[in-house]
Amino acid sequence: MLSGIFSIYSRPPPVLWAQRDTCVYLTICVEDSKDPIVKLEENSVYYKSKGGDGVDYELTIDLFDSIDPETSEQVSRPRGTELVLNKKKQGEPYWPRLTKSSQKRHWLKVDFNKWKDEDDSDSEVGGMGGMPGMGGMGGMPGMGGMGGMPGMGGGDGDFESVSLKYYEVLRV
Repeated sequence: MLSGIFSIYSRPPPVLWAQRDTCVYLTICVEDSKDPIVKLEENSVYYKSKGGDGVDYELTIDLFDSIDPETSEQVSRPRGTELVLNKKKQGEPYWPRLTKSSQKRHWLKVDFNKWKDEDDSDSEVGGMGGMPGMGGMGGMPGMGGMGGMPGMGGGDGDFESVSLKYYEVLRV
């Protein structure tokens, strides 16, 4: 079966994915799905349900590599179905893509909230604090203040004298 096969009477649901060296995270985004059917096989994931919007969703994903369906987990929540697919080959390099086919799928997107690069360590914390050398961007050290523009008094004169000077120039 080809990756991403679905019935002509249903549509593919939006799917988010991320991975680690031991597993793949899938989130099938069908809100208020009614009785979702999820079948995990060694090389594929099948999903079918009716969404709260009344639309029928169905999808088969042929995976890039094999998973262990027995130890993989799934949970249905109001905003979708979440799956943790345990890779059969643990410790192998990351998959270059989720699907066996390299064809772009409009319903498949990377889940950047769960994504972690292969070379990231587990101890790193997300956010701006994880950017070494940036120092929290607390101003621009070494730049000093603006000091005012040349010819504008540089903040040394009072506002009234500067205003009167320019008023007289504009009046002429």
